[in-house]
Amino acid sequence: MDEETRRAVAAADEALPDSDALPDALDTGRVVFGFDGYLDRVREVVADRIDPESHERLATLEGFGDRIERSVAADSSLSFEWLQQGNRTGGHTSHLARAFGGWSFDPVMVGMYGDPVHDAFESEFGGYELHSLGEPGVTDAVEFDDGKLMLTEIGDTMTLDWAELDAAFGHDRLAETLDGASLLGTGYWSETPDLPTVFDGLRSIWGDIDDPPETVLVDPGDVRKLDADRLRAGREALGRLDEVTDVVVTSNRAETGVLADAYAGEGERSFAEDAEAVFEALAPTWFVGHGVERSVVVSPAGTDSVAVPAVSDPELTTSSGDHFNAGLGLARIAGLPPAAAVVVGNAVAGYFVRTADQPSLADVRAFVDDYLEKF
Repeated sequence: MDEETRRAVAAADEALPDSDALPDALDTGRVVFGFDGYLDRVREVVADRIDPESHERLATLEGFGDRIERSVAADSSLSFEWLQQGNRTGGHTSHLARAFGGWSFDPVMVGMYGDPVHDAFESEFGGYELHSLGEPGVTDAVEFDDGKLMLTEIGDTMTLDWAELDAAFGHDRLAETLDGASLLGTGYWSETPDLPTVFDGLRSIWGDIDDPPETVLVDPGDVRKLDADRLRAGREALGRLDEVTDVVVTSNRAETGVLADAYAGEGERSFAEDAEAVFEALAPTWFVGHGVERSVVVSPAGTDSVAVPAVSDPELTTSSGDHFNAGLGLARIAGLPPAAAVVVGNAVAGYFVRTADQPSLADVRAFVDDYLEKF
């Protein structure tokens, strides 16, 4: 085990409250999440149908791609059978509200949940403060052992901007909602192309909020969907917002590479070098890149890289990034330093992919306690 990871785990172990002190040792007040909303259908692809009751699963995304390539080479059409394994609410707001609600916080959800609110959101989040701005997206999330394929109808989040947010919810009402909250989480820029107008709008009202969130967590999502002009606009807006609050931008390994290429030019860089390039371009308080093998955080203090305990047979990988972000947000509220915060993000995501379930605060603490033993 590398010494950098050992130091990060030791810092997390020292800074994160003990299990018997949780949740009382944390400021478990209001947290606000916007501005998306999805209904996820979790699916698997059939490799071979044995009989009406049994089949073999297509296990890898690579194998899925190979079948497509062979079909293209043969100039032939192609069909797949897929099976739905479950339904759940998804998106940034759902995943983070679910995690923080389980940790005794008071989530406020401002996003796309339908009019009237769809039963799936009402049944799961009816006990939270929930404000619907429009219709949710629908995602078919196909699970493979080496990745996932997301097929999405975006919903009304695609057209959201600062003016539309005012019409659907109200800027004054948003300011009141943010007053006293410890965290604002926003996602995903890739599905809300005009999200930079919201960042600028937030900056314009931040000074009018008596007790605004200390952290704005930004998940850009799959930024390959954004053109150069939108990437440039977001770069400038995030920098302006960071002038009035702490902005933490968090992306997975692939998204970090795309952002680095967009802002620093295409080139051969390590994960840490990609993260540093994005940090330099966006100028947030922290830039965090999370991956399967390592996670990286860049701050004014420097760059920290933390190894991720591998899991050979994950139960569920869809939304693992959102669970990392939940852990990262929890660590920010708890006042952890950058490398320790990444350990907590890895712990929440690591528990989730191993169990397909939400970790309690005690589970998070236990994962940190046993972090090094998981390698």
